[in-house]
Amino acid sequence: MGTRVAARRIRVLLVKTGLDGHDRGVLVVAKALSRAGMEVIYGGLHLRPVQIAKMAAEESVDVVGLSSLSDNHRALVPRIIQELKTVGLDDVLVLLGGFIQDEDVPVMKAAGVAEVFGVGTRLEDIATYIQTHVRAG
Repeated sequence: MGTRVAARRIRVLLVKTGLDGHDRGVLVVAKALSRAGMEVIYGGLHLRPVQIAKMAAEESVDVVGLSSLSDNHRALVPRIIQELKTVGLDDVLVLLGGFIQDEDVPVMKAAGVAEVFGVGTRLEDIATYIQTHVRAG
């Protein structure tokens, strides 16, 4: 009988940026990812880029999921990605969800967002994307 080493669960940090105070959607995503077997840390509301990067580093996450409903993502997401690099998280998967205008998607991807999930995205599709793009080890 061989020894089996359990793989580490994928760790996901979900946060709301800036002054956006609507967190119902991100909480639904958190529950779905948890049910899909991931370890989800909900960072809360009104976080600044430096706070998000610090939390991501402290929690050793594989994924940072940003939720934006107030159209502040164009200003905040590039700053968050820069802060993640500052703390050495160049390889963390950054996802963006919420009310994102179509014309903003290529801008967000050019800034370093791996994928954008707009309103109406199936929760299973978000979980599958993460499981496909993050190797738990």
